[in-house]
Amino acid sequence: MIRLKTLTLLGSTGSIGRQTLDVVRQTDGRLKIHALAADKSVKLMEEQARLFRPAVVVMMNEDAALELRGRLRDLPIKVDQGMDGIINSVIAPEVDTVITALSGRIGLEPTLAAIKAGKSIALANKETLVAGGDLVMSTARKMKCKILPVDSEHSAIFQCLEENLDTIEKIILTASGGPFFGWTKEQLSTVTLEKALCHPNWDMGAKITIDSATMMNKGLEVIEAHHLFNMDYDAIEVLIHPQSVIHSMVEYQDGSVLAQLGRPDMRLPIQYALSYPTRWKNPFERLDLRGKTLTFHEPDMEAFPALAMAYRVGRRGGTLPAVMNAANEVVVSAFLQKRVTYLGIQEIVETICAEHHVLDNMDLGSILDADTWARRRATELIS
Repeated sequence: MIRLKTLTLLGSTGSIGRQTLDVVRQTDGRLKIHALAADKSVKLMEEQARLFRPAVVVMMNEDAALELRGRLRDLPIKVDQGMDGIINSVIAPEVDTVITALSGRIGLEPTLAAIKAGKSIALANKETLVAGGDLVMSTARKMKCKILPVDSEHSAIFQCLEENLDTIEKIILTASGGPFFGWTKEQLSTVTLEKALCHPNWDMGAKITIDSATMMNKGLEVIEAHHLFNMDYDAIEVLIHPQSVIHSMVEYQDGSVLAQLGRPDMRLPIQYALSYPTRWKNPFERLDLRGKTLTFHEPDMEAFPALAMAYRVGRRGGTLPAVMNAANEVVVSAFLQKRVTYLGIQEIVETICAEHHVLDNMDLGSILDADTWARRRATELIS
């Protein structure tokens, strides 16, 4: 008999959140929503609340929470607000699993709170491990808490792992290459926002789509993989795979390589994280390999230096990954507002990382302090 799992979904109105709710609809009552949380998308949150009838909905934005209370006054749904409301939604005793699909470093605090409360984590927020990976993973080990990856690449690695982790030689993260695969540095100087938002394979939110275009997203995934799988950076390789069919691979000491294949559909890794350790049938479209050609290429780290920077930053560790991530969040937001150029994203993030005085042996306070400093400095440089 399959036990009902009760979920809190953080970031329900974003791309991953909406696809998670699509998975919930397809799982024949095996999943129940306790709480939904988002920033300020009131209309969509109202639609989700009326459809899934959670006990709680949380809006980070105070005005959005006030408006939503009025819209939902006919339903017995509690409307909460802010980080305190989000943390209360993840530590609730009814909750089994927390899906962290918030965008950015904001996912760190509720993820830690959920781990300390003994919840399983379905992690779709790579910035949590980039900013606070050592703290998050040590807390998870102490609490014997499962962290199940939702990112397609890390889900693929997780599915390819055998029990004897000592026999792994390296993990291979695949990358689509984004919309500018094969472009030179000179060509990249002409990139517009509209071009950067046109990803060839994946339907994602704006921030992660821009990160894919700069390959910062793959750099963040390298750091995430380091923490999730306790792998040295020298044992993490990136390959460009434009077809996005092989989502990642694991190479073992005997030369065997295991790969996970699937359509570029985030609902598959979402469902696996929620169904683990079993697999549930679904009506989603299946992969058809007939007539397909699969190709692989070395990443061009001169044209896309964000990937090389992420390796350097990850190896240095301490508060530096949190600073890189925070600066990138602010500068990408400015790019989406057409306030900086495409190449300016990398230049500003590099400058901030070079200026930062790295702290080691960090606690949550020092991570948040570094994050705040980087955001303030990024804002200054953009201005």
